Amino acid sequence: MQFESEFIGLKGNLYSKFLGRKVTFRLVAPPHYKDSETPFPVLLMNDGQDFVHLELEKTLPTAFSSKTGKPFIYVGIEANNNRIQEYGTASSPDFKGRGARAKNYSKFLIEEFIPFLRSEFKVSPDAQDWVYCGMSLGGLSAFDIVYNNAQYFGKVGVFSGSFWWRNKAYAANDVEDRSRIVLDVVKKGNFNPHLKFWFQCGTEDETADRNNNGIIDSIDDTTDVIKELQEKGYTFPGDITYVELDGGKHNLKTWAKVFPKFTHWAFGTN
Repeated sequence: MQFESEFIGLKGNLYSKFLGRKVTFRLVAPPHYKDSETPFPVLLMNDGQDFVHLELEKTLPTAFSSKTGKPFIYVGIEANNNRIQEYGTASSPDFKGRGARAKNYSKFLIEEFIPFLRSEFKVSPDAQDWVYCGMSLGGLSAFDIVYNNAQYFGKVGVFSGSFWWRNKAYAANDVEDRSRIVLDVVKKGNFNPHLKFWFQCGTEDETADRNNNGIIDSIDDTTDVIKELQEKGYTFPGDITYVELDGGKHNLKTWAKVFPKFTHWAFGTN
């Protein structure tokens, strides 16, 4: 019997001393992974438990075989019931105490998980070949980790990011609204000219419009992060890509639809 595989996949776990638990992950590689003498770029993703509902069983093989893209390894890191504490911003929890273990999660990723991947798999030693992405709160987490650890990454992708994360409750008529933690993460961080950013929002991500400017908060928050990055020195368009999906919602179906566009941005050669 002859057959061709579309990808090589495995599931495993790694004990994290920083999180005090085993972290489950799924790795998916191109079918020629075993025979390759060349290491592969890497796509890390938060919320790896959403692999099936993001339709990655179809998207990844298509991306691997693309004539306009580089083959890469996908690694999805699964969250558990502590997700709202482990995701967030490492600098501080939000004003309700959520994200209290985000610093631990960042340490797990940088000091334990990336070294593990480098020692066990054929992954590129070039930091610019490493891309990290996430959706919603997982997107905020990925952005925060990449921005503060730019020496390990080249790109970050954020789908409907939870950039509303704030250190105090929203105050009406607060025009600058600097209580959103991510804005100060950008302002206080270093400028790293090699970094590239990809943001996606849907026009139906939500209905909330806290400042009554006619723009939903999800889009407002994302465009304010883009403006803050521009103030830092990143170009838009150029270093920053923004995709707004008409009718897109805050759900896996929308993110699955746009994921092929993201992988082309991340690993496309054109």
